[in-house]
Amino acid sequence: MLKRLLFFALLVAYLLPVRAQEFQAKVVVMANQVNTKVDRKVFNTLQSALNTFINNRKWSRDTYQPNEKILCNFLINVSEAADGNIYRAKLTVQAARPVYNTAYMSPLVNYIDENLLFRYVEFQQIEFNENRVTGNDPLVSNLPAVLAFYVNIILGMDGDSFSLKGGDPYFVKAQNIVNNSPESRDILGWKAFDGQRNRYWLMENLTSSKYTLVHDAFYGYFRLGLDQFYEKEPDARKAVITALQQLNTVNGETPNSMILPFFFQGRTAELSRMFKKSPPEEKSVALDLLTRLDISNANTYKQEMQ
Repeated sequence: MLKRLLFFALLVAYLLPVRAQEFQAKVVVMANQVNTKVDRKVFNTLQSALNTFINNRKWSRDTYQPNEKILCNFLINVSEAADGNIYRAKLTVQAARPVYNTAYMSPLVNYIDENLLFRYVEFQQIEFNENRVTGNDPLVSNLPAVLAFYVNIILGMDGDSFSLKGGDPYFVKAQNIVNNSPESRDILGWKAFDGQRNRYWLMENLTSSKYTLVHDAFYGYFRLGLDQFYEKEPDARKAVITALQQLNTVNGETPNSMILPFFFQGRTAELSRMFKKSPPEEKSVALDLLTRLDISNANTYKQEMQ
């Protein structure tokens, strides 16, 4: 009887769809600037723990096949170590998604978070509970909270790129992290008054009704634009221009928002190549939009799209 029950359990497990994890992430912890008195092994241990934390945790209810996992990188550049096992760092977050019918990977997220403060004792568990984000020690909880925030931002951007407003459930989760974020005098990045470019404002831009067109633009840019380039290049370029016009509308109604530079970061070369061989009139429209929306790279667009 026991053997039959065991066989049945294994059969059910085999037949049920596997809810594979969503990420193929690489986490790197660098600490070249940190005082040599700190034992370097702690950073190797932390790096290993964070790779396990992101790659082995189930972050959504969706099923991801191995070839569908989201490719992403997290670089934690530790700049300072203080008493009490407290570390100050910058976090670079990068993620990309494949473009249909090509081997090309288009950037989803390419962002540097300047304010990462956390406490870590070697071999401590990296834990995150979305129902109790702040945990018992805010400085211990801050690192997994920040990483969980960007994990959900990546999932949201990926969802938006494949279906209209497909990222909404993940942006709601990220908003919950912001609303219940760890609080301490020295922890920055979660509040409106911490600066104009931080986690709070990114989340505000991604969830406020003022920015509804942004999500339409994300979908149009990726699914109707990039994914169609192989088979319908003229139609794809028109879809990208429509997405840029939607972003321009947002920019006109709410100038200096965080979401526009967040979207354009790391995308200049992609956009330049896209319109380099466009008909003159279309290229002129694209160039006008790009130099207004991505001002810091205006000269690059002018040079590359000649």
